Amino acid sequence: MKVGDDRIWPALPMPAVMLDQGDLIAELNPAAEYFLNAPEKLLQGRQVTAFLRTDIDLAVNLARARADTAPLFLRDVTISLEGDRDITCDLQLAPLGEGSAEMLILLHPRQIVGQLGRALKVQTAARTAIGLADMLAHEIKNPLAGITGAAQLLAMNLGQADRELTDLILEETRRIVDLLAQVEQFGDLRKPDLRPLNIHDVLERARRSACLGAASGMRFRDQYDPSLPYTLGDAGQLAQVFANLFANAAEAAGPNGGNITIRSYYEPGLRLGDAGGGHAVPLQVEVTDDGPGISPNIADSLFQPFVSSRENGTGLGLALVSKIISDHNGTIGVTSRPGVTTFRISLPIAPAGKGTD
Repeated sequence: MKVGDDRIWPALPMPAVMLDQGDLIAELNPAAEYFLNAPEKLLQGRQVTAFLRTDIDLAVNLARARADTAPLFLRDVTISLEGDRDITCDLQLAPLGEGSAEMLILLHPRQIVGQLGRALKVQTAARTAIGLADMLAHEIKNPLAGITGAAQLLAMNLGQADRELTDLILEETRRIVDLLAQVEQFGDLRKPDLRPLNIHDVLERARRSACLGAASGMRFRDQYDPSLPYTLGDAGQLAQVFANLFANAAEAAGPNGGNITIRSYYEPGLRLGDAGGGHAVPLQVEVTDDGPGISPNIADSLFQPFVSSRENGTGLGLALVSKIISDHNGTIGVTSRPGVTTFRISLPIAPAGKGTD
């Protein structure tokens, strides 16, 4: 058996694994190598169940497909991967021919497709809200300036007890001014200055800044793929994206701090679809924290403006993150459970022939 010589085998967009009669791995296509985060040479001759850890009995189902000499389709199978990642897939188990004990496993990661679809809907909703938020910010600023000036004049001729009331007015108006500044930043529709860049340089810039500021109590760990190609991006805007994610993780962790893992990898075949066929977004960055997780009540609307799990949160941080990633022709999704929350960003790569500045 040597399907790897076939031109179709390396071109398959979904992970594919070839097994011999003893359920030992014979071949992996490139998509499966990336999916399992291991090269074919390392896995050849090893038991498939040692690397495809599923919530079903994979060996039993392989035996069933062999006995029936017919393909077996399994829906919603959870596969646990390196880095505490759980991916929901549909599996196809297919004998290579009548009487053959050799098997082909095809994996269809459904979770990734679902996340892309939800992210695109959220980004559309966020863009609709941008214009309204920006308009309201401009309309509110003028009367707010009048209220602030009037309160300051009143405070000059009042006693201490009454000045406490004017101080409260000034404090609250300052808070509204800060909120409006965030809204105006969110409403800034200028396109990013896209240049070829190394995403790891951006991540390190954001991490250094976070360690000195909002995430100073967090412990960072990186799992970078040094072979990643360049992406087209605005270094400043992308650094803001990761700084916001680090700050959110630190706020969720509380005063005792926690752990943040940054992982980068390449996933071929992942595309954002549209009527024109879509475009590839193979460059992946995951930011994972071990905080309490995201409330299910807001999980589906997390990237929408003014949605926040914090009592005094503005709900604009993640909406801004979603807007920036959308402007970079990428997408962002999140999976969360207590102890493991992962934000996953998918970006396109720089066209061949484009170098760095």
